Amino acid sequence: MAKTIVVKQVGSPIRRPAIQRQTLIGLGLNKMHKTRELEDTPAIRGMVAKIPHLVEIVEERG
Repeated sequence: MAKTIVVKQVGSPIRRPAIQRQTLIGLGLNKMHKTRELEDTPAIRGMVAKIPHLVEIVEERG
């Protein structure tokens, strides 16, 4: 089974640059306090690293 991480949106995309909003949508997040379980890949980690003020990693499974 592949390693996964649970990502939670903690910040609002209102008044943020469009690229940050698009990154949230790419992660499958669009509402406050929504969580998603995503595969732990370098691409996903890079997306989370671009918007650390809007998301947090809740847990790592694997």
